[in-house]
Amino acid sequence: MEAQSTLTPPCRPTVLLVDDEEPILNSLRRLLRGQPYDVLLATSGEQALALMEEGPVDLVMSDARMPGMDGATLLAQIHQRYPSTVRIMLTGYADPGAIIKAVNDGRIHRYISKPWNDDEMLLTLRQALEHQHSERERQRLELLTRRQNAQLRLLNTNLEKRVAARTAELQQTADMLDLAYEELKHSYVTGTEVFSMLANLRLPPAKQTNRQIIELVRCYCRVHALDEATSRDLAMAAALYNIGKLSWPDSMIAAPSDLLMHSDRERYRDYPRQSETLLMTLEPMKDAARLILHHQEHWDGSGFPDRLKGEAIPFGARLLKLAVDFVELQRGLILERQMNSDEALLYLRKYAGRLYEPALLEDFVEVCASLHSDLTLVDPDVQVCATRDLVPGMVLARNLNADNGMLLLNAGKILSAALVEKLVAFESMEGGKYCIFVRIPSEEGMAPSTRLGSVLS
Repeated sequence: MEAQSTLTPPCRPTVLLVDDEEPILNSLRRLLRGQPYDVLLATSGEQALALMEEGPVDLVMSDARMPGMDGATLLAQIHQRYPSTVRIMLTGYADPGAIIKAVNDGRIHRYISKPWNDDEMLLTLRQALEHQHSERERQRLELLTRRQNAQLRLLNTNLEKRVAARTAELQQTADMLDLAYEELKHSYVTGTEVFSMLANLRLPPAKQTNRQIIELVRCYCRVHALDEATSRDLAMAAALYNIGKLSWPDSMIAAPSDLLMHSDRERYRDYPRQSETLLMTLEPMKDAARLILHHQEHWDGSGFPDRLKGEAIPFGARLLKLAVDFVELQRGLILERQMNSDEALLYLRKYAGRLYEPALLEDFVEVCASLHSDLTLVDPDVQVCATRDLVPGMVLARNLNADNGMLLLNAGKILSAALVEKLVAFESMEGGKYCIFVRIPSEEGMAPSTRLGSVLS
């Protein structure tokens, strides 16, 4: 087993320089002064191996010709004992035999000729350490995946016993874990949903969005019979659309985007591209990553990151934009005030033709109605009025709350002239602006209300 094996690279890589000529070592040490490396020096292969036994070394650069143990032999031993350490040979002679031995036995990263170019030397070291960091990160992620798969198998063995004792919410989670275990090895869709659950841990429960957005796009795909590939890409995009936000500080990740400062707003506008960059290396995720990249484009061309307009925006990105905004408006991630589902749909309709495709928006509203039984906006008898447009005899279709959450009027309340005047005065005093959902009753339904439970009445 490798003596210094680790899956997490140190903050400052350690570089070991080996050469029997001290002037060469001093020259290299001066070159690396100010670089983000911890530098160790050795004048022989034996001394280099002794230093490596004392602590982890990320990169070894050794001269080819040294008395006693030559560079090729040293690098071969390092390859056997510490295979993750990057190995580079420094040679001042055209010695093909030594180079071939270093390549075959020492598996060197590359060799550098003396005299070297300082800029090329620094570039070679930086690239070698970056490659090592990427490889260690890949190993770390593979280990994490194996551990999670083992956890999923363990959970699956006892799944049936737990299902009987769980609530309906835990039932849904257990079913998803069961599906993930059966299909994770051949289904990226399930894998992305599991990962989105872990990513959601960065947010408080009231701010988590991915599960609801996934359900919305799946319902749309089912209602409109979209093909399997499109449905799969939309589900993966919905699960990971905000993965680019995970590097944000907690204060920013849960804040309404409308209230972000200028510097944070620039970072906000970059999150779709950051999300796409993280996913583009995964071949099955490329189409979903493209939807994520463009899900903040606007129908009128004023969106980001590429200011696409109209049909130039991929269909899946247009649909994802509707689902994301509908859910985030209700979670307080766009505006400071959290909207109910009706108010969120009203907001979407307000910006039809500017932010959203009008025809797609109406299809989306119908899908929302099939998922949310409490929606009143889709009822043709319900209208949305400002306070000054209210008429005595109208009936509240939804509870009316102040901006601070206080209940003002109950749903079902018949508005009188005096009540309308009080409502206008209260709105003016609070400096707010209410959208009031009302239903116009029939002539027979104009009797005064006897309903209680109202602050204003």
